[in-house]
Amino acid sequence: QVQLVESGGGLVQAGGSLRLSCVASGISFSYYVMGWFRQAPGKEREFVATISSSGARTYYEDSVKDRFTIFRDNAKNTVHLEMNSLKPEDTAVYYCAAGSWGVSSAEYPYWGQGTQVTVSS
Repeated sequence: QVQLVESGGGLVQAGGSLRLSCVASGISFSYYVMGWFRQAPGKEREFVATISSSGARTYYEDSVKDRFTIFRDNAKNTVHLEMNSLKPEDTAVYYCAAGSWGVSSAEYPYWGQGTQVTVSS
């Protein structure tokens, strides 16, 4: 059974930082592209960042490009999203996902349950 479990969300003031983590089980983690998506209230789920199976390649949504960093530890079946200079508009439920390279949620068949990130102004 595939499980992706996110952690690290919480309440933070604007300008602050958070590190999200996602631990995977039930899949050959090092074979999968890993992605982070987010969904704000009343909005559709959107792409945030993705990382190749080896970790050598990353890609970010423009609004987070210089503030967020995605990285992975294949030995620990874990992917992280380091978020700095957080803004109120970053408030959302953040999901990790496992799949193939791309920015569409359709590329990722496996999903975690999400972790809430709230940024206060």
